[in-house]
Amino acid sequence: MELTAKSLSSSATLPCLPRALRIVLDAGRSTVKPIRRLCAERSEIPRPSIRAAMVGFGADGSKRSLVGRLGRCAISAAAAVFVSVCGCDAQAMAESLTVAFPVSKVQEVNTVQRTLVEAWGLVRETFIDPTFNHQDWDSKLQQTMVEMFSLHSEDAAYNKIRGLLSTLGDPFTKIISPKEYQSFRIGSDGNLQGVGLFVNVEPNSGHVIVLSCIEGSPAARAGIQEGDELLEIDGESVVGINSEAAAQKLRGRIGTTVTVKLQSGSEHGGISGLREVTIPREAIKLSPLSTAVFQHKLDDGHELKTGYVRLSSFSQTAAAEMENAIQEMEVQGVQSYILDLRNNPGGLLKAGLDVAQIWLDGDETLVNTIDREGNMLPINMVHGKALTHDPLVVLVNGGSASASEILAGALHDNGRAILVGNKTFGKGKIQSVTELHDGSALFITVAKYLSPSLHEIDKVGITPDVQCNPDVFTSPKPLTSREKSSASSLETDSCIMVAEHELESFHGL
Repeated sequence: MELTAKSLSSSATLPCLPRALRIVLDAGRSTVKPIRRLCAERSEIPRPSIRAAMVGFGADGSKRSLVGRLGRCAISAAAAVFVSVCGCDAQAMAESLTVAFPVSKVQEVNTVQRTLVEAWGLVRETFIDPTFNHQDWDSKLQQTMVEMFSLHSEDAAYNKIRGLLSTLGDPFTKIISPKEYQSFRIGSDGNLQGVGLFVNVEPNSGHVIVLSCIEGSPAARAGIQEGDELLEIDGESVVGINSEAAAQKLRGRIGTTVTVKLQSGSEHGGISGLREVTIPREAIKLSPLSTAVFQHKLDDGHELKTGYVRLSSFSQTAAAEMENAIQEMEVQGVQSYILDLRNNPGGLLKAGLDVAQIWLDGDETLVNTIDREGNMLPINMVHGKALTHDPLVVLVNGGSASASEILAGALHDNGRAILVGNKTFGKGKIQSVTELHDGSALFITVAKYLSPSLHEIDKVGITPDVQCNPDVFTSPKPLTSREKSSASSLETDSCIMVAEHELESFHGL
């Protein structure tokens, strides 16, 4: 579960505490004073906060401030980086301590050193465990910085940051590259610029295969279909590249084009054989929602309509799209609903809470959060009004995590829905997402959460009211236009069949 992405530059000032500590990266210094010893000199003073900045040295050896020019200057071998952990009064400033670390002469590594300090400081201020997994977090910076000094590549330097974060014992506190962050933003925003093609690399053959095309997209209009093999993108072979690299090549600015060579089969009714097609890039909207309506004739001749809504992720558009879908189904006379959260790994916290409010009334508690100090804060609705009060079943399984568990817990604990399926994943932690100065992003676990009834979720999961047999369960795929109208393929899903049986009991069948 991630909080909405935010930006924090290296020159940002975080709240000060009464302590001053200066950490300097200086190519001109050959010795390193341990942080542990310096901290021991004033061990009675609380842990400091952080202000990151840059300083340089003039020809006469005097320091000249570079704060405010972080985005325009690079760190040279003759420069130094410092993090000033400042006190809130003049006395604390006068008592500042300085610890020197060597600056790498390799420009790429040099930049990552600055990222390291930025990430270290954010973890220091916000990580949910104030003991940092029972280790001295200041000394970990010293150790990592010294290890990074002798490296010669950006990848190796980033691996040192990943190694540092792994010592926290929390797999959800991590750093991702600028390209990975771009993909994360696309998934969260629900929009991209490209051709509307989803591809994957087959593990056995290494072939890049088309998984699907977004309906109405440039790729769909070009006749590309599921199962086609991608051979080249703009004249370059895709042999040996992963699916994310292939997707990056397909994306681009609106108005540009990309030429793909592919091997098409005739089993889909499309054009068979080898062909090359040039596709324009457009704004592509990614919808996390699939819908269908099941219709059944009752013994008394009346027709029962059940609305099926599958939510694949909690993007920024999820709540608005679900609201529109429910309103349309209400007009169609739907009398009950199935909300499918199976294999939904989560997404944005706000999106999960917004979706919950579509189904709930009043001032109900949606989730309880617990911060690093152990303080519990309930998140409640304010004068909520549900779009529908029709009976609701929520489908979950082991792939339902984070925001899915928040939503399932909110609907279940407030008596709004029956849960059907299998026990959920058990991710009861909330992450903040911060874009760093180099375009990478840092995910930090800043809180944990409990369900409205104070049930533990982290590493436990939510057990549904009714189990369905996992041996005959098949994971649903996004619906095609044909499936949206007929919905016949979904009605053979064993868990949907169980959900329909539970809904029939509400209607006295």
